[in-house]
Amino acid sequence: MTAVRDRRLERGTDVVLLDDNAFLPVRCERGSMTLEAAVEAKLEAARDDLASRDGVLIAFSGGVDSSVVAAIANDALGEDAVACTARSETLPEAELEEARRVADEIGIRHEVVSFSELESEDFVENDDDRCYHCRTMRLGEMEATARKLGLGTVCDGTNADDPGAGHRPGLQAVEELDIHSPLLAHDIGKAEVRAIADHYGLSVADKPSMACLSSRIPTGLEVTEERLTRVERAEALLRQWGFEQFRVRDHDGLARIEVAPDELERALTVEFAETVREELSEIGFDHVTLDLHGYRTGSVSPDGDDPVVEDVFAAESEGDD
Repeated sequence: MTAVRDRRLERGTDVVLLDDNAFLPVRCERGSMTLEAAVEAKLEAARDDLASRDGVLIAFSGGVDSSVVAAIANDALGEDAVACTARSETLPEAELEEARRVADEIGIRHEVVSFSELESEDFVENDDDRCYHCRTMRLGEMEATARKLGLGTVCDGTNADDPGAGHRPGLQAVEELDIHSPLLAHDIGKAEVRAIADHYGLSVADKPSMACLSSRIPTGLEVTEERLTRVERAEALLRQWGFEQFRVRDHDGLARIEVAPDELERALTVEFAETVREELSEIGFDHVTLDLHGYRTGSVSPDGDDPVVEDVFAAESEGDD
């Protein structure tokens, strides 16, 4: 069989095909990052998929998944690809600025639309399907924006590992609204997403996953602007103090701080306890605790393993009994 090179060489790759279209077991380069041929094949399939569409709008958070979709779409469609971020009370201002920065890094057009999840009683109720109600509203804004811009497809960053990752009611909204998920469609899992992000030279390749602020409020406790605001301010402080992987959970006025296990030692000091107690009390928390289990995704979700109070290192606010 004779090896032939295809048009992917024009994009700076080095994919070698056999005349029966089978990929040779070689490594492929783009920029400073190499990809295994199997991952490159998935990337090319996703790129060709998006290139065949009549313009795409990407639901864009600035996280690694949506950033990779945006990079692929920009590669495939150029000015016919638009990244769109939905601004609401559940999106920290720092994340909106990060989304703007990453869109600029990719070179893709970036639009911001505003709406309020708090206008939905179903969302505010904060039951097991909160993420479904949120995603339905958010993606509805994306669809309306796509129509306004004359773009035929709305994409999101759902990857191939997401459907098996526990309680994910938001995926139901993706299916109902017929949102296209190119990473899922082409079997690109999280590790491959990060490899492709490196391949494109994206600064968010190793960025930890970020959930919206409402995920810090336990199921069954109403989502309010007051609770969202104090969580956002508390997490901004921890970020300012140098913590990287963390959450501040709001248990109706009790702050439960989770930090990654490798950062826990920094938090287990009298100095931290005194500082965090004072600062979070000023924000509006009645009590401040540190969760000795450390950071865990979904720890206040319906399927989460919520620790009991005696499992925390408490630093109660001054003046309390």
